[in-house]
Amino acid sequence: MALLGDRTSGAARLRELLRRGSPLCAPGAYDALSARLVAEAGFDAVYLTGFGASASLLGRPDVGLLTGTEMAGHAARLADVVDVPLIADADTGYGNVVNVIRTVRAYERAGVAGLHLEDQVAPKKCGHLAGKAVVPVEEHVAKIRAAVAARTDPDTVIIARTDARAVEGFDRAIERAQRYADAGADVLFVEAPQSVAEIEETARRLAGHRLLFNWAEGGRTPAISLRDLAALGYAIVIFPLTALLSATTAVRESLESLKREGTPRAAMEAGRLTTFGSFVDDLGLPEVYELEQRFLDGRA
Repeated sequence: MALLGDRTSGAARLRELLRRGSPLCAPGAYDALSARLVAEAGFDAVYLTGFGASASLLGRPDVGLLTGTEMAGHAARLADVVDVPLIADADTGYGNVVNVIRTVRAYERAGVAGLHLEDQVAPKKCGHLAGKAVVPVEEHVAKIRAAVAARTDPDTVIIARTDARAVEGFDRAIERAQRYADAGADVLFVEAPQSVAEIEETARRLAGHRLLFNWAEGGRTPAISLRDLAALGYAIVIFPLTALLSATTAVRESLESLKREGTPRAAMEAGRLTTFGSFVDDLGLPEVYELEQRFLDGRA
């Protein structure tokens, strides 16, 4: 993203992308660098994964340890380096309905185009971990209403997530999602369906609503093709773990090689390391140099 670039609403652009009909694919980014790489790869949106943020910022699993302030600050750093809309995990809203209002405003100021709020009991857990619990449906209905009312940008996309599948069963999860739609949610996110049949049934029973699908490697939901998700009418597909898991494997292998060989030379010769020059170019160093010269020369 240009340091001096267009700052128009990412939310409006996200709404436009959702109107095109085909699924919007949003790979997960866990920090600003991975967000840049997602945008550089040509994707139309970036997803700030709470799982990845917890791993990146704390080195801990996604069990509700990050605060709303930490997540909003992290989102701002990601939004600042990409020109595509940022969709962000807002966990449970970090408290009651008043906290949800503050969270929505903080995420909007950070540059987030859309955010999802889940109906878990705080502290929450990753949607594909055991031991989850959910709040009464009326409590989350109130949170969704508060989130919708809190928007200062009417285009900000409010995504209602339910984790009830693992706690109350599939039918109750669908019923909760419908209640959240009635409360004003723009997109519905039924987390962790446990079979292809449930993925299909979710689309059938929530037809007429925009749906988000969480493609999580190794999670409780079976793998399904993007073509099939498109045919079922899913509007957004997030891939929260792909970049994080790939990076973890690459870093571990490089460090094991360094420990074994004593230098990274073998990895360099094998082409497993991005060159220094290419890397700083990817970070926007040419633009920094151009801006320095532009203002020093008085061309601004």
